Amino acid sequence: MRAVVVGAGGQLGQEVCRHWPGEVIPLSKNQCDLSREESEILQALQLHQGEICINCAAYNFVDRAEWEVSAAFAVNAWGVQKLAAACQKLQMRLVHISTDYVFGLDHYTSPIGEEAAPGPVNIYGLSKLAGEYLARQVLGEQVLIIRTCGLYGHRGSGGKGRHFVETMLRLAQQKQTLRVVDDQICTPSYTADVAEALIRLVERRAGGIYHVVNSGSCSWYEFAQAIFRLTGLSPRLEAIRSADYGAAARRPHYSVLSTAKMQQLGLPPLRPWSEALAAYLTEIGYATANR
Repeated sequence: MRAVVVGAGGQLGQEVCRHWPGEVIPLSKNQCDLSREESEILQALQLHQGEICINCAAYNFVDRAEWEVSAAFAVNAWGVQKLAAACQKLQMRLVHISTDYVFGLDHYTSPIGEEAAPGPVNIYGLSKLAGEYLARQVLGEQVLIIRTCGLYGHRGSGGKGRHFVETMLRLAQQKQTLRVVDDQICTPSYTADVAEALIRLVERRAGGIYHVVNSGSCSWYEFAQAIFRLTGLSPRLEAIRSADYGAAARRPHYSVLSTAKMQQLGLPPLRPWSEALAAYLTEIGYATANR
């Protein structure tokens, strides 16, 4: 199957391109910018005649989105609507990547299923939820929406920002004490594992919303502890509350996603987050003897 990957320069887009079993056409932001006119997006897809479009592009500056509202919605909402309309015209299947940040307003305490009522607590999450609604408005249940969480992996050619693992490794070399929030519970997920699960869902012609994350859950403080245990680095970690961190955007206190629906298709759960983290650290050259 010939796939066109939008946002191929990002860390998930890169992994999808690397693992895709058929022909893949990677499109960078310069080649397919979702903030542009629908005619330009249509032209970019039409040029390559793919059977499926996988949208890994997003505006994902969570804090900046609080004041860059138009920029966030231009890509995450209206851009997704334009992409879905282009796919409809070209009779292409669409896979769209979304986020656990569509939740947070309701205080869930157990893994959240796909049918649970969303309720974002920040502009980024609201823009991503709008993108889900708009994609389904155009394509119905034919669109495959994959919600995932806390992605980390190889940065890709896009190279925007740093994910949590990379940030912790960098700061451990620069500071003696690191302050990390311990009241946000989620499932940090490895892009290579998410990409492989995405491919399995496409192969089963799944449609609708699916949650795809590594197994288990932890706080960001616990995740940082695991990073340093596995690498042998030893900065002093200080657990703090989200309110004391001072981020511009609120985050969900609990956004662990249930993958039961994916498993009902016969797909196995992704490996535990701790195993995925160890594998990633090994890949980038950090010893994991202290596992």
